[in-house]
Amino acid sequence: MPKSRLSAFLSLLLVFLSGILVGSFAYRLYMVKTVLSSKEDPRPRRRTPEEFLKQRLSEMRDKVQADDRQLEEIKQIYDQTRQRYEQLRQKNNAEGQAVDADQVAKIKAILRPEQIPIYDQLRAEHEAEHRRAVQQRQQNEHK
Repeated sequence: MPKSRLSAFLSLLLVFLSGILVGSFAYRLYMVKTVLSSKEDPRPRRRTPEEFLKQRLSEMRDKVQADDRQLEEIKQIYDQTRQRYEQLRQKNNAEGQAVDADQVAKIKAILRPEQIPIYDQLRAEHEAEHRRAVQQRQQNEHK
């Protein structure tokens, strides 16, 4: 009887200690991957318009074998296209602001007068959060 109790105790102790060992090893692996993933941004850095243009012109020269005159015309086309996209972004931004203003007006119309200043403060906080997030994203892209 005493030998079987000792054997059972040792077996139980061995199982318990192996559980601790495996658990601590798994926890260590989990923490290493978590820390590494928070330090490295998996997304590639976004290129500037100048870098994009330089790469495209280089490809046209090397792969398509465009001559200098053609490259200059292609550069003008890319510049014109970028200007058109910028105009489109500005137009969409203006239309988006109009939609946003309409939304705010409709919400204020259903709020009681004492609720409007609180709503205005909440919107200001949300806009500040949005500006910080955009600024943070831009800083991360330029790293």
